[in-house]
Amino acid sequence: MSATEVFGMLLPGLATGIGGLAVFALPRPSPRLLDTLLGGAAGVMLAALGFSLLVPALDSGTLAEVLAGFAAGGLAIALVDNFMPHLHARFAPHERSAERRRLDRRGWMVLAALTIHNIPEGMAVGVAFAAGGPELGVPLAVAIGVQNVPEGTAAAVPLVAAGRSRRQAALIALASGAVEPFAAFAAFGVVELIGGLLPFGLAFAAAAMLYVVVDELLPEAHERGFYREASLALLIGFAVMMALDNAFG
Repeated sequence: MSATEVFGMLLPGLATGIGGLAVFALPRPSPRLLDTLLGGAAGVMLAALGFSLLVPALDSGTLAEVLAGFAAGGLAIALVDNFMPHLHARFAPHERSAERRRLDRRGWMVLAALTIHNIPEGMAVGVAFAAGGPELGVPLAVAIGVQNVPEGTAAAVPLVAAGRSRRQAALIALASGAVEPFAAFAAFGVVELIGGLLPFGLAFAAAAMLYVVVDELLPEAHERGFYREASLALLIGFAVMMALDNAFG
């Protein structure tokens, strides 16, 4: 394995951490800004699950594989949604308000979906390097890395809104991207097996992201009354992610 291949498989995960650093440039979100940022994060996730996950899944696998992965992803994140509130209630300090616990839970749900989403992306990079070398792997790694920058921001912003420090949010966003190099190295080593599972994994991640957008981000973004700002930000986030996917995909 060459240095180029190692760096290429590390790059997408590092890009997620770079996106998380954006929280240092943002003020503590006001209700209007928070709704706008949440709408933008929802748009980024919707475009990512469509163009970066479901389209490649359908291109590389059968409809049955994609539907199976989609069903499994929806079930998995629904189980996380069911059990996570109990975990947070158990470990959260008693003096924290119900509102703060709800915000914290939403932030971790977004983070869980983005982390799941990063696993098949890492697998795709590893498969590309194993199958086509740097000629195929480097362009894909750069494309996914560029797309991961706004996703890192989308992971960090809800955590800041829930009361986490900017440093904690940035580090947690970096950690959500850290799974990507591990998945890439694993895929590189067992490319034939992972290649067969890739469509399932992509659809799994897409369903997890869609669940979080519909169940968490959009209701929260509209709750304080700034629904127009949130909706416009969603369109902008979607358009930016779509443009990135088209330019680098």
